[in-house]
Amino acid sequence: MEQSTPPFFKRGPSPLTRLSFFALVSLVMMTGDARFQYLELLRQGVAAVLYPLQRAAVAPIDAISRIGEFFVTQTSLISENSRLRQEHLANSAELQRLQALTAENAYLRKLLEAKERLAGSATTAEIVYAERNPFTRKLVIDKGRQDGVRAGQVVVDDTGVAGQVTRAYPFLAEVTLITDKDHAVPVQSARTGLRTILFGTGEENSLEVRYLAESADIQNGDLLVTSGIDGTYPSGLPVATVSRIEHNSGYPFARVVCTPSAGVDRNRHLLVLTAPEKFPEKPAEPAEAKQPRTKTRRGAR
Repeated sequence: MEQSTPPFFKRGPSPLTRLSFFALVSLVMMTGDARFQYLELLRQGVAAVLYPLQRAAVAPIDAISRIGEFFVTQTSLISENSRLRQEHLANSAELQRLQALTAENAYLRKLLEAKERLAGSATTAEIVYAERNPFTRKLVIDKGRQDGVRAGQVVVDDTGVAGQVTRAYPFLAEVTLITDKDHAVPVQSARTGLRTILFGTGEENSLEVRYLAESADIQNGDLLVTSGIDGTYPSGLPVATVSRIEHNSGYPFARVVCTPSAGVDRNRHLLVLTAPEKFPEKPAEPAEAKQPRTKTRRGAR
């Protein structure tokens, strides 16, 4: 009796029957879930179980994307920082220039106000350069003879006397500051009227009164103004403020150290005052006063 080999796969319903059955089950489950939401808990559970698998599947892609973004962002940040640094430097220069212009405009306003207060006319001049000799305190301004500047004219700023024109050229002029060691200004105390002479010391911010008696009425903080007795400086212009008085018992005079009222070492623009009217010349002494007296010997008749 011959035996046939059993089939490898058990045969069941036909494929069409299976398709129809599962399609009907799917429709019933979809309809029930849409109306009654009875698969919501099952769906959430399945999602929770599958979430780690999903994250593990997309992890390599996320890592590659983040690495690329890191390098792109790093390059962008370096470029942006470089650009911002350049803009900051440019803005800093502009800000400093703006601050300098603001300060210069404020000073020029004060200079114009001082020009209106001063009697007579004045010429505004700009400092071109300073003398390089360390033993002198001199400046060169951009106004000369063609602008009416002459030697002997007084130079001031918005706070006081700065110096005097000592040499005039066609287009430039030399100004000797009051701090020059060879410069002297006749002054008087605004508080007591005491007249004296103020000398430069050769230092940038220092003046001194020499040969002042120990008993002279002068105090720290006294304002010294031009006396006007020399015919060069108009009277009443601020020159300096007494900052220190030194007494020495072995010396008959007091040493008075003063601080200039004008900004002799910081301003860029100055005012050149018109030369005041000259005083009449001093009358000549009579001839009799000039003849020396003859001495007579004792006992002569």
